[in-house]
Amino acid sequence: MTTAGQDLTEQASALLMLNRVDEAKALLAKRLAQDPEDVRAWSQLGRCHERAKEYEKAVEATGAALAIDPEYVNALITRTYALRRLRRIDEALAAAQEAVRLAPHFCQSYVALAEALNAWQPRWPEALAAAQEAVRLAPEDTWAYASLWKAAVLNGRSDISELAVRETLRIDPNDAWALGLQADSQAAAPGAGPKQRAEVYASALAADPASDRMRLGLDRAVFQMLRGTRWLAVLSLVLVGGAINLFPSDGDGPELPLPLGTRLYVLALIGVVWAFGAWRRYRKLRAGVQLSVRSLVQRMFWARLVLVQAVLGTLCAVAIAAVPWTDRGVPQVVFWVGLAPTLLTIWFDRPRTR
Repeated sequence: MTTAGQDLTEQASALLMLNRVDEAKALLAKRLAQDPEDVRAWSQLGRCHERAKEYEKAVEATGAALAIDPEYVNALITRTYALRRLRRIDEALAAAQEAVRLAPHFCQSYVALAEALNAWQPRWPEALAAAQEAVRLAPEDTWAYASLWKAAVLNGRSDISELAVRETLRIDPNDAWALGLQADSQAAAPGAGPKQRAEVYASALAADPASDRMRLGLDRAVFQMLRGTRWLAVLSLVLVGGAINLFPSDGDGPELPLPLGTRLYVLALIGVVWAFGAWRRYRKLRAGVQLSVRSLVQRMFWARLVLVQAVLGTLCAVAIAAVPWTDRGVPQVVFWVGLAPTLLTIWFDRPRTR
């Protein structure tokens, strides 16, 4: 292989690591036009097609590589994954077994073997054994632990799957796959509130901004946080209703209008409710969650609606407390205007928070 050819193949490999698949394919096509017998270029082209989910083309490219060098292990490994996706499971297993035979001390051979064996439920224990061998050969390789996690899940070994996630994060604390699994686990833990779930999903999303699953988890947690603000409006209405005794049973409520000091005291209580129940909590959220709150309000009708409900209920409570009413009729109407729609939407949107 010439130096120029090596450079093109190396550049393509670097681009593939950055997930710039189309650019890598263009460079490899150029290289293969120069030298159709470059086995490494064919193998890398197979990886590009496999990464792009073009599995038939990946099989063709790795077949070309193996026609030149039947013992080129990387081509066999890539071929295993492509054949597995095409459900040509017998051929996938044969390719993986050949990779293990040729490179018995290469962890990726065993990772490919575990992937191939996953196609048969009776052979799941063998897949787990292959993944464990991959980890033994390369205890600092995160791909080996990803394979171990998958095989452990199939075999119902939660202890091993949890170990795989922990070890991956030990090796790479920013690994997007492991952070996503950790986020799901922490979010599902008993007692985890919306704030805690939002924090863990935001951490995972920071590592993998393109993850739709993490974005959905964060959006759900943020929506539940926004939904909770309506209870602050309900509490504000209850406070002001109790201070005025809007619905006296035997006409024993305080005389109206209420003294200015009493009304200011109730307004101060409403301010405290919002300061500690919303503003203080919002200010303590990490920047990523704060941005998600704003983004969700812009994108989601129901998020805007819950804020409108919270603001409406609170404004009704402020109006009842601030105005020196001489009769209970009007403030009673204002009370129900603020409370009834809020309670109805709290009930109606419950399925959207699950």
